[in-house]
Amino acid sequence: MAFDGVVINSLVRELNDNLVGGKIEKVHQPEKDELSIKIKTRGNSYKLILSASASTPMVYISKNHDKLNPKKAPMFCMTLRKHIQGGIITEVSQVGFERIIRVSVESYDELREKTTKYLYVEIMGKHSNIILVNQSDSKIIDSIKRVPLSVSRVRQILPGNEYDFPPAQSKLNPLEDFDVDNLKEIKERFLDEGRKLDVSKFIYMSVLGFSPVIANKICFELGLDYDMKLDDVADENIGDIVAKVKQIIGCLLDNDISPNIIIDRNRDKVVEFSSIKLSQYDNMEINNIDTVSEMIEEYYYLKDKMERISQRASNMKKSLSLKYERVAKKIIKQKKELEDSLRADDFKKLGELVTSYIYKINQGDDVVEVEDFYNNNELLKIKLDPTISPSENAQRYFKKYNKLKTAFEELTVLIEENEQERDYLENTLLSLENCDSLEELKEIREELMREGYVRTFKMPKKNIKPTSEMLKFRTDSGKLILVGKNNKQNDYLTLRLADNDDLWFHTKDIPGSHVVLKRAGQMVEDEDIVQAAILASYYSKARMSQNVPVDYTRKKNVKKPSGSKPGLVIYEKNKTIYVTPSDENKAKINKV
Repeated sequence: MAFDGVVINSLVRELNDNLVGGKIEKVHQPEKDELSIKIKTRGNSYKLILSASASTPMVYISKNHDKLNPKKAPMFCMTLRKHIQGGIITEVSQVGFERIIRVSVESYDELREKTTKYLYVEIMGKHSNIILVNQSDSKIIDSIKRVPLSVSRVRQILPGNEYDFPPAQSKLNPLEDFDVDNLKEIKERFLDEGRKLDVSKFIYMSVLGFSPVIANKICFELGLDYDMKLDDVADENIGDIVAKVKQIIGCLLDNDISPNIIIDRNRDKVVEFSSIKLSQYDNMEINNIDTVSEMIEEYYYLKDKMERISQRASNMKKSLSLKYERVAKKIIKQKKELEDSLRADDFKKLGELVTSYIYKINQGDDVVEVEDFYNNNELLKIKLDPTISPSENAQRYFKKYNKLKTAFEELTVLIEENEQERDYLENTLLSLENCDSLEELKEIREELMREGYVRTFKMPKKNIKPTSEMLKFRTDSGKLILVGKNNKQNDYLTLRLADNDDLWFHTKDIPGSHVVLKRAGQMVEDEDIVQAAILASYYSKARMSQNVPVDYTRKKNVKKPSGSKPGLVIYEKNKTIYVTPSDENKAKINKV
C-alpha cells in the first residue's frame, strides 16, 4: 500500500507546518466517507481532505477539490460543526509509526469553556475510519463509520465508548529501539513458527509502517533478490537492512524527502507513490512533485483518470476487435475464393471440349474421355452430371466460367475495400492504446460514430481541427517533432499543419502514428531523422520490437486518396531507416 507509515510521517510534518494555528472555518461532508475542512491561517486558506474510503483512504491539502456538498449535511458533519468548527488546530501528529493521524483542535463548548478534541484518521483499507474523540476522558463523540458488536467483536467504534487504538502489531517501531539484535529475534521467531517468507516480505512484516514498496526499495539498493528465502538471509544482510532502515528514518526526521509518482506508460498505469525516492522503478517514468499533498492529490487524480479512460476505451476496444476479427476472416475467405476464380479458364476449356465431343456422350454418362487439343491431344477425363443432357453439361461448365470471371473482378474490389477497413480498425485500436485523455477518447468515439461503427441518434459535428493536443518533441539540434495520437490528429498534422518540405515518417506496413519533422527552412541532420524515426516506431504497433523499418519522405509526397478512411494516406519517393523503439531511446528525446 502506497499510503504507508513513511508517507504519513512526511505528510504530518507538512500538515503541521501549514495548518497549526489555523482556524477551522467550515466542515463539509461531500461523500458518506469523506470530509472537506476549510482552514484559515494568517497568510493562507487551505482545504484539508480526509477520506475513510475502503478503496482510497487518504489525507491531503487539496488545491483542486471541487465536489458538490449535499444540501442537508450528514449527522457526522453536523457533529463536527458543533464540536470543532471555529476551533484552532494545535497539533497534527502520527501515532507511533502507524497509519494513524491525529488532529488536535482547541474549541469552546456550550459553556464557553476551552476544550480539546482529537480527530483521528485511521488509514487501514476497508477498516479506515475518521473518529472524533474527547481529549479529557478519551470518549468517542462520533465517527464517520460506526462499528457495532455485530460488525467487530474486537473493537467497537460507537459514541460513548472509550477510544482504543487498533490492536498493536508485533512489529519493530523504527523510531524507537531498532537494532540488529531485535531484527534477528524477529527472524528467529519467524523461522521457529515455520513461516516461509522471502526477504522483502520479512522486512515489511518486521518493521512497523513499512510497506512492500519500501521493502522492495531496500532489497533493490542492497542488491538482494526479492525472493531470497529467509533461511538464506545472513547476519551480514540483517545488519545492512537495519542500516538502510535507519537511513530512511534519518531522512524523514531531517525532512529530506522527495515526493514522487511512478507511472508505467507501457500500460498507462500509475504504479506507486512515496515521499522518498523509489529507486527500484528507474526503468519507468518518475514524476517528482513539490509537496506530499500535491503528490497524493495528483496520484489519485491520475489513477482515477487512467482507470476511467481504460474503462471507456475497453468497451470500444472490445467492439472494434470483434469487427477487426470478422473483417480479417472475411479477407482470408475472399482470397481463397479469388484463388478459385483464377481457374475460370479451366472451366471454359472443359465446356469447349464437351461441346466438341458431344457426339461421344450418351444421356446418363457420368464421365467422358476426350483428346485434349489444348494440351497435345493428351487423354482427359471430364466429369458429367448424368441427370442432365450433354449440351446442358457443356452449358454448366460455361456458366461456372462466367461466374468465376465475374467473381474475380468483384473479389478484387472487395478485398481491397476490406483490407482498407482492416487497416483502419487496426490503426484505431492503436489510437485507443495511445489514448491518455478523455478529450482524445471523445474524438475517437465521434469519428467511429461518423464512420458507422458506433450507433448514435445524433451525429456529432465534423471539426477538422482536433481539440486534443498532439505530442511535441525537440531533437538535439532543436528541431520540432510532432506526433499524432489518433486518426483525427494524424490527418490534421499531415494534411494541414505540415509544410511541403517537412519530413513525414511512418512505420513501414505497420499501424502507427504520423510523425512530422519540422524543417523551418533548415538542413536536416542524420540524428534528427533517427530521433523522428524512433518516435514513429515507438508510437506504433511495433513498440516492443527491434530494428523496426520506418519510411520517411517529404510531406509533398504524401497524399490522401479520395474517399479513404480517416488517418489513411499513400506516399511515394520514400527512404527507409531501421531503428529500435526502446523506452531508453525515446526518453533521450526532449518532450516539449
